[in-house]
Amino acid sequence: MQMLNEAVLSAQSTITQDPYLVIENVSKVYPTPTGSYTVLENINLTVQEGEFICVIGHSGCGKSTLLDMVAGFRKPTEGEVRLQEQPIQEPGPDRMVVFQNYSLLPWMTAFENVYLGVNSVYPDKSQAEKEAIVHEHLAMVGLTEAADKQPGALSGGMKQRVSIARALSLRPKVLILDEPFGALDPITREELQEELLKIWRDHRITVLMITHDIDEALFLADRVVMMTNGPAANIGEVLDIPFDRPRDRSRVMEDPRYYEIRNYALDFLYRRFAHDEE
Repeated sequence: MQMLNEAVLSAQSTITQDPYLVIENVSKVYPTPTGSYTVLENINLTVQEGEFICVIGHSGCGKSTLLDMVAGFRKPTEGEVRLQEQPIQEPGPDRMVVFQNYSLLPWMTAFENVYLGVNSVYPDKSQAEKEAIVHEHLAMVGLTEAADKQPGALSGGMKQRVSIARALSLRPKVLILDEPFGALDPITREELQEELLKIWRDHRITVLMITHDIDEALFLADRVVMMTNGPAANIGEVLDIPFDRPRDRSRVMEDPRYYEIRNYALDFLYRRFAHDEE
């Protein structure tokens, strides 16, 4: 247990690097006919540049609300979210979101779906430059041969690859992933996890990802943020994941620390913060 105790960090951990993404004293409160409803309360988290952070917790604990505030879709009721010391006030191409439901325009090809974003963010680039960016990022996710296919002709995994290519093609500072693999079959899910890790390793983009899958979080993340139940959800604990990179799935799962950390996370979510059924 000594190893695990050292791996469990508080959200107030001492940071030795310059902060990159800072969530400081953030609360989100909505008015209702019966009074105020607090979704998140006093959230504090500092993310370093190039970190891969996974956020886990029960449904209704405010995970998506938290990521929406990083994306700029919502504003905190109290507190502040900053990226490179600049307060986040609205959505922007420096923070791209990949959703679970792909969000592709069905009448456009994979190429056109990615090009649409590139064209809007880089209007001053030549058409040849923009097309080169699209081709580069479709190749990055293994979709060169499917560039001219519409979403209806693509599998779920291929659609999500298009969504990831579209997000990465805008060269964001932070990639926000909201359960991106939740609707996929287990084999496709593992393939895309491996692909995502390769892209992250090659480009060291900062990633903030929601997942309900503890095994996925332990395989992908540098740190796992575990949320308490809502309402008034907070960060309960942050786990520092000790496995070396690059990661090999079989070696990670053979490491005795893997199951110790996994069981600790399960205990946190299902006993100490057990979900109350309505």
